[in-house]
Amino acid sequence: MALSNPTLPRPTPMVARLIGACVVVHLLLATLLTSDQVVQVLRVDPARGLSAPWSLFTYMFVHAGLLHLATNMLALYLFGTAVETRMGSRQFLIFYMYCGAGAALFALTLNLLTPLSPFIGASGAVLGVALAFAAYWPDADVMVFPIPIPIKARTLIIVIAVMDLVLARVTVDGVAHEAHLGGLLFGWLYFKLAAFRQRRPAPQPRPVQRVVMVQTASRDADARGTAPIRQIPRPGSDPVAAEMDRVLDKISAKGIGSLTPEERRFLDEVAKRKQREVN
Repeated sequence: MALSNPTLPRPTPMVARLIGACVVVHLLLATLLTSDQVVQVLRVDPARGLSAPWSLFTYMFVHAGLLHLATNMLALYLFGTAVETRMGSRQFLIFYMYCGAGAALFALTLNLLTPLSPFIGASGAVLGVALAFAAYWPDADVMVFPIPIPIKARTLIIVIAVMDLVLARVTVDGVAHEAHLGGLLFGWLYFKLAAFRQRRPAPQPRPVQRVVMVQTASRDADARGTAPIRQIPRPGSDPVAAEMDRVLDKISAKGIGSLTPEERRFLDEVAKRKQREVN
């Protein structure tokens, strides 16, 4: 799969480190640590439940083969680069590990109803990142090989969820579809909780004795009784650039003090990325 963009961006720092970690682990398991017991320690085994809590994280860095590794890392690069730029590197890493651990916990919960096989791979975490991409840019076009036409990011996530739900019930193909669903579910819960926190009523301001009127850069728009017009990004345009336009429009209309902490982190990440590209 690929985003319908004429140029592919450089991987962001945390995405590059996660890809590097998965590649290094794969090489070590293929050359030096070839014993099956090593994989058994690192994987999630529903039969042992939570008696090996480290496996909730280590299983994400182990893959069954080059194709498994390449597929997950390609999806992490394509979706994760934009999401990390939007979230910030630290929050992106937390979100990635949260989705991966959530995917494992969801599968272990389902194991109480029907026995599941041990599983490995970053698919649950990567699908959580893909859901984050669709949450930020639902109308972005994504090309899915070998389908020759683009599909909306939001539609792609729905299709993946339905396919995993069906395959988890009707097939035994060695793929951890339950973990895939868990990664999507925990990613969805993350954004639902974030939206709930934003909807909470703000505390009542303290009464003030006087009011000071301050002019802003948007006074011309206010005088006309209209708000600045934000350009709607074209389908398939760079989602990071579209988000940058939105944030700059907000600064122009309401001032830099109106930005949320997440939007400030986004501006910082874009600025750092531009500096690295210049250097």
